Amino acid sequence: MLGGHAMAQDSRSITDQVEQLLVELVQTGGVRPGHVIVVGASTSEVQGHRIGSSGAESVAEQIYDGVQRVRNRFGFHVVWQCCEHLNRALVTERGIAEAQGWVEVSAIPVPKAGGSMAAHAYRQLDEPCLVEAVQVHAGIDIGETLIGMHLRPVAIPLRPAIRSIGQARVNMATTRPRLIGGARAVYSTVREDQANASPNDSSTTTCE
Repeated sequence: MLGGHAMAQDSRSITDQVEQLLVELVQTGGVRPGHVIVVGASTSEVQGHRIGSSGAESVAEQIYDGVQRVRNRFGFHVVWQCCEHLNRALVTERGIAEAQGWVEVSAIPVPKAGGSMAAHAYRQLDEPCLVEAVQVHAGIDIGETLIGMHLRPVAIPLRPAIRSIGQARVNMATTRPRLIGGARAVYSTVREDQANASPNDSSTTTCE
C-alpha cells in the first residue's frame, strides 16, 4: 500500500506517463489516424491496491487526460474496457460504434459495475454507448486488466519504456494481419532477384 505522500507524488505524473506511453505505442506500433486503441486500466492497481477494490475517479481522470492529449495529436479512436461485471464491454462514441458495426449493449458503467475508468470515460464522451466486443489495432493495459480479447489477431506485445504507472504494471500490444499461404507466399514487395528468377524455379510457378 502506498503512503499518502508517495501517492500524491505519483499522481501528479500519471497524465504525463500515460502520454509518453501512448506516443510510444503509436510510433512503435504503426497506429494511424482512424485506427482504434483499446485502453484497460485499474485505478486500484495504480494506487497499489488489488484490482477492483479501491477505484478512484481522480486517477481515472488523469489517465483519460493523458490518452486524450495523444489522441488529439494523432487522430486515432479510443475504446475503454469495463470490468468483468459488465463482461468487459467497451465504452465508445456511438458514431464510431455504428461505423464499425459493433453490437451495442444496454448498460451504463458506474464505478462498482464497469469500473472507475470506464465510468469516467463514459461521462466525457459526446454520445457514449457500450458495445459488446471489438477487434482493434492496438491496446494498452494498465494494471493487468486483460485486454487481449479485444485485439485483432495477430497480437504483438511491445515492451514499453515505462513499465508501471504508480504501482500498476503496464503492458502494450499492436497487431498485424495473419500471414496466409505456404512456401510460395510472399509477404513483402517482390525483389528484383525474385522477378528475374528462372521459370523452372518452383517459387515462381503459378497455382493455375
